[in-house]
Amino acid sequence: MEFPTDGPVKMRVTRGGIKDTDPEIEMLQIEMMRKASSVRKFEMMCQMYDFVRNLGLSGIRKRHPDASEAELRRRLADLLLGKDLARTVYGPPESKGE
Repeated sequence: MEFPTDGPVKMRVTRGGIKDTDPEIEMLQIEMMRKASSVRKFEMMCQMYDFVRNLGLSGIRKRHPDASEAELRRRLADLLLGKDLARTVYGPPESKGE
């Protein structure tokens, strides 16, 4: 199978949203996921969670460069859990500049 090396990425709209993955490649990915062991699927899920968490922290640090580690963690909780659930679990945020 040859992969294109130049030109624009082709996007397609599906019921699930916008996709930029070639349908053949997507079918290969699905087949690989079906064949993966439960342990491997769990490892991939943990890697995705870590990626999302680090991406969120990076954005929070960029927007709030002077925030303490505690404030960063609390803002991350707002991002991952939603403000209402984060407030229920952790109480109100210490920072006044939400």
